[in-house]
Amino acid sequence: MLFQIVSLLLDVACGLLTGVCLLRLYMQMQRISFSNPVGQMVFALSDWLVIPLRKIVPSVGRWDLSCLIGALLAQLLHYGLLAVIFGVGTGLLFPFILALFGVLRVAVTGLMGLIIANSVLSWVQTRSPISGVIERLCAPILNPLRRVIPLLGGIDFSPLVALLALQVVTIVLGNLQMRMLT
Repeated sequence: MLFQIVSLLLDVACGLLTGVCLLRLYMQMQRISFSNPVGQMVFALSDWLVIPLRKIVPSVGRWDLSCLIGALLAQLLHYGLLAVIFGVGTGLLFPFILALFGVLRVAVTGLMGLIIANSVLSWVQTRSPISGVIERLCAPILNPLRRVIPLLGGIDFSPLVALLALQVVTIVLGNLQMRMLT
């Protein structure tokens, strides 16, 4: 029971930090302004980690590797602490493998959350600055699907197809993780 509680708390805290670092990276890649409420929240939650890492890790093109390293470090902290506290796993490679898969899991889950939020916001037709940001973040995933999947009765099914594809990716990642760890 204690393992589940500690694991949950670490998953929430480290998952949030990982997600914020990945969102910062994705927003920079999509050239989305950080002057909106989402960007300001991302800066507030990640500056303390990303800015010191930038002094060590250079960017490569549009890839801000300090954000990616920050996300990996957050997941490494999560699984490293679980390994130290509860003796889970053997060796140094075990937490690192879990951290890599953790970053991928957070990225896929975050994309799924963005697509769901975008779909809900499209139904209520809100004109908030957040809806524009979410629309721009979902566009690289949904636009290629919209070219292939026609509107049926005026309803866009591309978010549903994207969610199904991301769920398949989640299953594949889970199976790959289990194979690597056994």
